[in-house]
This record gives sequence, C-alpha cells and structure tokens, in this order.
Amino acid sequence: MRTPSFPRHAAISLLLVAAASAQARLHEEQLDLAVKVSDGYGKPIEQTIKVTVFFDDDNPTPAPILVLNHGRAADAQDRVKVGRARFVDASRFLVKRGFIVALPTRIGYGVTGGEDVENSGVCERKNYLPGYAAAARQTLAVLDAVRQRPDAAKDRAVVMGQSYGGAIAVTVASLNPPGVQAAINFAGGGGGNPKTQPQRPCAPQALERMFGGYGKTAQVPMLWVYTENDMYFGPVLPREWHQAFSAAGGKAQFVQFPTQAEDGHLLFSRHPELWQPAVAQFLDSVRFPAPRAKGN
Repeated sequence: MRTPSFPRHAAISLLLVAAASAQARLHEEQLDLAVKVSDGYGKPIEQTIKVTVFFDDDNPTPAPILVLNHGRAADAQDRVKVGRARFVDASRFLVKRGFIVALPTRIGYGVTGGEDVENSGVCERKNYLPGYAAAARQTLAVLDAVRQRPDAAKDRAVVMGQSYGGAIAVTVASLNPPGVQAAINFAGGGGGNPKTQPQRPCAPQALERMFGGYGKTAQVPMLWVYTENDMYFGPVLPREWHQAFSAAGGKAQFVQFPTQAEDGHLLFSRHPELWQPAVAQFLDSVRFPAPRAKGN
C-alpha cells in the first residue's frame, strides 16, 4: 500500500488497515491539520483539528474527495463524547463509490477539543451564521489538504454532513468553492434539543432566513434527506427551509423518509440501508458513479 504525501503542516498517523471485505478495502489514516477560524464575536482562533481519512488504494485514481461533517450535541459533555469522527458504515459505502472520504472532528469536539466556536447564543436570539461559517472554513481547509494527496482529484469533490453537519454542507455549497460539484444534507439544521424541546428548535425562522440566503448563491445540485419523526426539527420545518432555499434559486432534491424508530434524526447513523439507495441515485445523477473494477 502506498503512503500518500500531505502538506508539511499535516502530521499523519497510520491508525488502522481494517475491514477488508467484498464491499471495499477500507484503509484508515489520521491527519492533523492546523486551521484558523473566527467565533461569533469575531475572535480569531487557531487550532489543530483531527481528520479521519478513509480510502481504498485499489480504486481508480485520481479519486474524488468527499468531506463528511458530524453533527452538534446540545450540551458540552456530549460534544466531548464525539471522540474522533469516523462514521465507518457510511464511509465504507462512499469509499466503495470511489471516494476518498475525509471526516473532520471540528474545533470544540472530541479529540480536537478547544473552544466552542459554533455557539450561537441564547435560544430566543440565535445567531447561526458565524458558527456555520467557522465550520465551513474548516471543511474547505480539509478539502485543500486532502487534495495534496497524489491519489486525489483536484477538481472533483462532494460535501456532505449529518444534522449540524448537514447545514454545513449547505453553507459550503452557498460559497461555490472551485471543484465542489454536489452537496448532501442529512437532517440539517441547528438549535434542536430532543430532551428539552422535541421537534421545536430554537429560532427556526432564523434558520429559514439562513437557508433562503444560501439559496441565492448556491449553484451546485444538492440532496436533502429528512424523516417524519425527526425529534430535533419535526416534520414541517425542514420542508419550509427547503422551500425557502429553492424559492431563492437553490437546487435541492428533498427526500423525507417515514417514521424511523424513536427518532428519525438518527437515520444516517442507524439505518444506512435505507438512505444508501437514494444517495447512490443522486450521485449517479451528478456523475459520481461507482468505479469500475480494475481490469474491466
């Protein structure tokens, strides 16, 4: 197995060579990446974030990149419990599709630690934009770093995320970064807490305005995936956010799955067999097909 080269500021630790299977040979590495962001008060913050990278060195190269962002827990203790973002089942599926998959553990979470740069203020007066901007900056830094690999495409990428990470994907899409050709939003939004206010996120109108603003500039095709019993956002608000995004000019297919167990917000991590066909169909439609086996 070849060892890809990264920029000098990126310290690499080979962690696991795991899960060789009929589906995909999943190689896993860790990348340490220095990033610079600003919090909601404009304070500059420099931090080294941990990034998990999955790939299969038998896939055709240069391989497209997919950056996959995790969500945001309602309290600080649960944000620490993120550990290192991996999403192994989703990553295996995406590597099989031919991607190099990069998963940042963002500032304020798990093994990366640091300040909570995504804090958006009190529930009644949420200011969501700075937190998503900081997360988008980290996402683009990860994309730039992974593009330095000799097996990575410089001009073929997808951004994807779950929950808060889904809204990050929409944020990045609104910036139209070069080489990002599609985005996938799983249960995207903010301000939700299923324990204290199920299906009633803080300041949903602010989120609607945010998504509407993103729709004015986003040019890449998107897939938005939600469920009827999302305990963070409920069944109606996501449709309103999508409507605001689309009415402003954004291009996004909306898929809402029926009720899933006790909380459909967990569809992405707990029921990959349900969403994978929809994602595969979307990736086919934007010309990110599954790679042919070598020699075919």
